[in-house]
Amino acid sequence: MKKVLAIMVFAVLFSCKEGDKARKPIKQVTVEEGELTAMQQNLSKYVPFKLTSDVSVLSENERKMLPILIKAAHKMNELFWYESYGNKAELLKGISDEDTKKYVKINYGPWDRLNGNTSFVEGIGAKPLGANYYPADMTKEEFDAFTDESKSSLYTFVRRNEDGSLKTIPYKVQFEAQVKEVSALLLEASKLAEDAGLKKYLELRSQAFLTDDYQPSDFAWMEMKTNRLDVVIGPIETYEDQLFGNKAAHEGYVLIKDMEWSKKLEKFAQFLPELQVGLPVDEKYKQEKPGTDSELNAYDVVYYAGDCNSGSKTIAINLPNDEEVQLKNGSRRLQLKNAMRAKFDKILIPITGKLIEEGQRKHVTFDAFFANTMFHEVAHGLGIKKTINGKGMVRASLKELASALEEGKADILGLYMVQQLHKKGEIEGDMKDYMTTFMAGIFRSVRFGASSAHGKANMIRFNFFKEKGAFSKNEDGTYKVNYDKMEVAMKDLSSVILTLQGNGDYDGVLKLVQEKGIIPADLQADLDKLSEQNIPVDVIFEQGVKALGL
Repeated sequence: MKKVLAIMVFAVLFSCKEGDKARKPIKQVTVEEGELTAMQQNLSKYVPFKLTSDVSVLSENERKMLPILIKAAHKMNELFWYESYGNKAELLKGISDEDTKKYVKINYGPWDRLNGNTSFVEGIGAKPLGANYYPADMTKEEFDAFTDESKSSLYTFVRRNEDGSLKTIPYKVQFEAQVKEVSALLLEASKLAEDAGLKKYLELRSQAFLTDDYQPSDFAWMEMKTNRLDVVIGPIETYEDQLFGNKAAHEGYVLIKDMEWSKKLEKFAQFLPELQVGLPVDEKYKQEKPGTDSELNAYDVVYYAGDCNSGSKTIAINLPNDEEVQLKNGSRRLQLKNAMRAKFDKILIPITGKLIEEGQRKHVTFDAFFANTMFHEVAHGLGIKKTINGKGMVRASLKELASALEEGKADILGLYMVQQLHKKGEIEGDMKDYMTTFMAGIFRSVRFGASSAHGKANMIRFNFFKEKGAFSKNEDGTYKVNYDKMEVAMKDLSSVILTLQGNGDYDGVLKLVQEKGIIPADLQADLDKLSEQNIPVDVIFEQGVKALGL
């Protein structure tokens, strides 16, 4: 598709109705025919994709529930906008250029999530590391001296009193009107639910929005087994808080389970305890026992909102994040099959054609991509959640660095799981498929940039693999996977990450990120080639009730 066509599609998907009186004038650029402005080039990083599913498999009540759940999920956009930036309407009001407005909406703010959160709106500086969760002028030392016991809660904002001192505001107070609306919608949907587990979850999640106590509904979500419809909604991931990694961001997914595919995936969760025992790390770092109630399911996702819809899009989910729930009940891994297919066809295959050695391109397959992504999510349940030296939970001890290291762990242990299950005969196909697809996936994910935990994790892995000789670069600029050396590198990196987590070694992780969480010049040149070839970085969705034909 030529760029001009892509921009025309974006114009349809993201028409703006906000006022266009500028707070500060945006420099107007004269564009020669066939050329794109800088903002149009930014928009072309995303390729449109329509989220659909076969709604004929749903019951009458389930079809009635879908619009209600979508409306509840849509509300997460408003809450995440506040968490990410602040006043959306005021920001858009000050921008006259329509393409800039579209890009602001994609990013939920004026900072480019695919380019290290750099500002692309005139007059707006760097993004605060703590987004809008803390006062922009607050120092870490000031926060450390603040004695409020709820300051590190997942569900509070930190603000200033009139005298300049710090205070906390619970989400349920800050978003009082919005959470009441969401709570009512979830309760309305629960009355239509025919599945007892889904009904209980919706009722408890409805209450959670009013109380900021999400654990009971997390347990209920884990107990659901036979539901076809699902909704993941609330303040969940902590990626947006890059100051401390404390604050949860609002997001929503509306999902339709693929019952046939999910049935095929059931057997893999049973191997978690065995795989934990075999992890390539010292015994003291694998003493925890993963929950045995973990589930693997495949879904069509029909709606994204909030955090998960900003910048690079999630294609698989591992939840809940609550360590107590995970240790007791494990977690659920949701494979978003239709979104996964979009990224494979529209992004990974074109990347493969440019950067993977011709003779190895046949080893990049959707089945391997699906498995690598699936076992990434499963691998979140492996390893260690609590430090071995009294520093508390890993997530708390590693602070803002926890997310990037955890994503790196899930990536590398996911490949380890594939290898082990392949040896046992539980996974079919050529192991070269999984390893080559894994390598191609690094090029895809590293393009998300340093502001993304997933992007940073891939930078670390690329540089680690390079040092270990897991791949080599040919004279024609393509990469060749050295399979034996990749296997060694996989085990070595697994040990490094699990040890850092188990020790709660903040300084060690910081050193790893500073040394290896960077894009070397030769890799950047290769990534630039992908952009020059018009290969998109990620997808943007046409979604909702109309897209589903309801």
